[in-house]
Amino acid sequence: MTSTRKAPIELGKAEFQVIGHQLVDAIANFLDAIEEKPVTTGEAPKQLQALLPSALLPETGASATEVLAKATDLVLNHSLLNGHPKFLGYITSSAAPLGALADLLAAAVNANVGAQILSPIATEIEKQTIRWLAEFIGVSPTYGGILVSGGNMANFTAFVAARTAKAPGNTKEDGLGNAASQLIVYCSKMTHTWVEKAAVLFGLGSKAIRWIPTDAAYKMDHQILEQTIQDDLQKGHTPIMVIGTAGDVSTGVVDDLQALAAICKTYALWFHIDGAYGAPAAVLPELKTLFAGMEEADSIALDPHKWLYSPLEAGCTLVKNENYLRDTFSSHPVYYNFDSTEEDAVHNYYEYGLQNSRGFRALKVWVALQHVGRSGYVEMIRQDIELANYLFSLAEKHPELQAVTHNLSIVTLQYVPKSITKDSEDNKLYINDLNKELLNRLQVGGEAFLSNAVVNDRYCLRGCVVNFRTSKKDIEEIIEIIVREGRELHKSFRNSLNMSA
Repeated sequence: MTSTRKAPIELGKAEFQVIGHQLVDAIANFLDAIEEKPVTTGEAPKQLQALLPSALLPETGASATEVLAKATDLVLNHSLLNGHPKFLGYITSSAAPLGALADLLAAAVNANVGAQILSPIATEIEKQTIRWLAEFIGVSPTYGGILVSGGNMANFTAFVAARTAKAPGNTKEDGLGNAASQLIVYCSKMTHTWVEKAAVLFGLGSKAIRWIPTDAAYKMDHQILEQTIQDDLQKGHTPIMVIGTAGDVSTGVVDDLQALAAICKTYALWFHIDGAYGAPAAVLPELKTLFAGMEEADSIALDPHKWLYSPLEAGCTLVKNENYLRDTFSSHPVYYNFDSTEEDAVHNYYEYGLQNSRGFRALKVWVALQHVGRSGYVEMIRQDIELANYLFSLAEKHPELQAVTHNLSIVTLQYVPKSITKDSEDNKLYINDLNKELLNRLQVGGEAFLSNAVVNDRYCLRGCVVNFRTSKKDIEEIIEIIVREGRELHKSFRNSLNMSA
């Protein structure tokens, strides 16, 4: 009887090396020529489904070489390429190549970073990554935290901690059912939809949200905020939390964080900042004033897979006092043998967030922070902002484009045909419809990929530069693509509606 088990899933050393080298070579070739590919193939679901193997689950296994070769072809040739230099859609960055290799390394060891005994070095690397991220954005490295999947989960984690800290009584034991008054949270009307999900999922209900109007600069109006808090107190409600935004997803605006921090201090409210996109820009010395007040936050959400160019998934919750995370999430069932001793305290991440089993997300962020360094990130983030400014300036100068907003590395604009005046309501509706269809055309055309924003009832094209491959030439060509496609679309619209030129 042999002492070595022969499992169908195992690969021998030689086979692993051969197909591993083939995969790395294919990825290297892909990255080297990514700008020559279409941003997306624009294929419909049925077309993609036809490329897959038989719909039935295979009864017997196939060659690992053949399976991986097929998977490589499918993924590299039929995906939306976030790393393409003309991808400016949403806030998904071009991913650091070293981060991809780090993910391979992390998967090979397959550490469960839920408890220190299950992931000894991975736990220490995550702790150091948290400290570095706090230092990077200019808050105290004594902030604690946890890495999560992305912005929603980073904000959810902070939201529940705030509820535990600020709700009257003991919500862990008693819940919210016996609450004497409605708990209230406050945020800008521009805040990402995660806050509505959080209010629903964590027992407050959507009516607990006060959507505060913005001022002329699209920042939360802090005077209206303070008046709304006072009104709620007079009604017998219990305000618990204010959510500021450091780079909103539509326009990139950063709220007046200092003013929000002062209001939170006055009324003893938890101050949370959704900096999932914009917080890394605080590393730029010239933006220090813009982000002033962030160091006062009780919690901050940021996503390394956005403006730190980490491969997905990598979000982060930072908390000024990490004891609030343990108070919220820690439990000690009898089947856990993860307790520490007084002499050798350990850090068990299952006590800091919603997950028990957790992947080794920190490694790809940790290696990139060392590889690039603070100065390298300053250079890249600054260049992204400069490119966004260039996009805005080209739109301002073009007779068929209307530049709308520019904040951080996000630009919004509209295509407006020269023959159309913007004054009448009918023309405004037509311009909105035209830009909506233009975006649809761009998103499947493969030449450039943008997203959308609605700003003051205007349907805008939106470009977000979080891409270390994008150049000035790409920005110039994107402008040309928008105008060319806009003209063709307007011509077809005009013919179908029998409009005059």
